[in-house]
Amino acid sequence: MTPYISALKAWAILYFEVMTFLRRKTLGALGAALLLLWGLPAGAANTVVTDIRVGTEAKTTRIVFEFTERMSFNLFTLADPYRVVIDMPEVGWRLPPRPLPAANGVYDKLRYGLYKPGNSRVVLDLTGPARIHKAALVAPNGAYAYRLVLELQKTARAPFLSALKAGPISVSGDSIGKRLAKSSKPVTAASPPPRRQAARAPTRPAPAPKPVARPAAAPEAKPARFQLAPRKPALRPSSARYTIVLDPGHGGVDPGTIGHAGSYEKYITLSMARSIRDELEALGRFKVVLTRDRDIFIKLRERIQIARDSGADLFVSIHADSIKNKKIRGPSVYTLSETASDKEAAALAEKENKADLIAGIDLTHKSRDVTNILIDLAQREAMNQSARFANMLIGELRQRTKVLRNTHRFAGFAVLKAPDVPSVLLELGFLSNPVDERALRSTRYRTTLAGGVAKAIDAYFVRVEQAARR
Repeated sequence: MTPYISALKAWAILYFEVMTFLRRKTLGALGAALLLLWGLPAGAANTVVTDIRVGTEAKTTRIVFEFTERMSFNLFTLADPYRVVIDMPEVGWRLPPRPLPAANGVYDKLRYGLYKPGNSRVVLDLTGPARIHKAALVAPNGAYAYRLVLELQKTARAPFLSALKAGPISVSGDSIGKRLAKSSKPVTAASPPPRRQAARAPTRPAPAPKPVARPAAAPEAKPARFQLAPRKPALRPSSARYTIVLDPGHGGVDPGTIGHAGSYEKYITLSMARSIRDELEALGRFKVVLTRDRDIFIKLRERIQIARDSGADLFVSIHADSIKNKKIRGPSVYTLSETASDKEAAALAEKENKADLIAGIDLTHKSRDVTNILIDLAQREAMNQSARFANMLIGELRQRTKVLRNTHRFAGFAVLKAPDVPSVLLELGFLSNPVDERALRSTRYRTTLAGGVAKAIDAYFVRVEQAARR
């Protein structure tokens, strides 16, 4: 498929979504259209997932994924919490304009997105331990396209853990129409009323996507790299270029907070990071690195390693919060501390530190150091520098918008624990607050905030240079 045809298909999809909005006049439909355009990769995937359905029959929960081309899948389970993870080649998503399936049987909820270049992932949260009773690919039959049919049945914890140790289940694209689990009962799909489909051209395997270049990340199995003594930054003249690493929170299979009107945190943070990058590059003395520049999942440990490998002079992680009290609004800035400044800060850090778990990563056999990095004396200077920058950043934000009370807060965010890089976490506001969400969807407002962040960063390094000359 040529890039020209891919672009035409992408715009056709967007046009359909916008027309849906105009007919229904709902904010949600327009939001879906805009987010669809926002998240389109540079080269659209050939295979598209077009529907996800969930149904129950007796003691069986049936989950059906419908897609346009033949492909293969790997399925595996995870415990604490109980999950089923489905890995597949990188795909596009063109789901019907309705909410994702609600809880049903052993199925609770799901997340989907790009896990890494060339690999999309779906994570199914379960209400308890369940076994994969059947997994099969079904060929098109005139009413439906290709389907992955997954049947789950409730089980006890011991059999669940036993199946977990057995490893992944491969569902090959060459086995279309064959049952992959032993059973005398044929696989049937949880399906809506049949719909007519246009004639399809003969399918062919999708070409492997080109890898996306980004700074190398340390393998998760080597936490020792993070325990190295911190590097001592060299003194630089005022004409030097400083490296700023911007970290758009969440991404891919981890959407982050979903706002009052349906905004996804992962899109808000990426857009803001790009705006800050533009403002900094316009100043001419900053090299800016983004931990992600597309809708893709990046592990917390990899985000830290990208900063260290880039030789970062400053690390800014960008997020948007959510809280039960919908009246609370305004940006805030967090720095690392052994103890949280308040209960809300502690709860937020706990939620953000679970990002890897949300994306379907198995942390059950990792050492405590991987999931809860110890704060040691090597981090003290970086923590002091972080606090200085945080106060300067708050000053700039306060001039541009209403900020949260007690704006400078402290908590044990894993993403701030690089021992030798000054780091802050910028909460742009609360997507649970209608005013904040509406503002963060505005390009003008995001540009205003980005200008404040860039000005604070520039002023911070002016002060660093002044201190070095004393």
